Amino acid sequence: MTRRNKQEPSRDEANIILVSRSEMKRKMKALQALGEELVKLSPAVLAKFPLKNILRIAITDAQRFSKEAKRRQLQLIGKLMRTIDPEPIQAALNLLNNKHGQQTIKLQKLERLRDQVIVEGDKAIDEVLKKHPSIERQTLRQLARQARKEQKDNKQAKASKEIFKYLRNRNCV
Repeated sequence: MTRRNKQEPSRDEANIILVSRSEMKRKMKALQALGEELVKLSPAVLAKFPLKNILRIAITDAQRFSKEAKRRQLQLIGKLMRTIDPEPIQAALNLLNNKHGQQTIKLQKLERLRDQVIVEGDKAIDEVLKKHPSIERQTLRQLARQARKEQKDNKQAKASKEIFKYLRNRNCV
């Protein structure tokens, strides 16, 4: 196929994406680093990850090795990582590393729910009961009434803490 204009690339050449050698090396090192993070995990946690069998075996071998053998095994893991899609593995690892953040968000939701129950009273309690029927209305109402009284008298927030514990034990969030 001859081109009319020598300066302009042909249609086939325009679709080719050029990647520099440096970028390819950066991607390979990133995959090897991901493999190193997987090697640091315990076998029980590693069992939950979506890995191919050959990669799982290579990782368990790397956990047994030390020094130079481990370095070579990590290179092999990096090579195996190039043949699979690393996105699901990275997503699972991110989820594992962010458990603390999820727990913090859960506790903040519980605190907002507790404050809502104290301020709004029966209206908020009815909403909580719709979502979680295992909660006892009377217990929650008594604690909310006690918490409002403590706030009014500027006493220590003992009932407020008890509402929080009660909601947390009933898995309200």
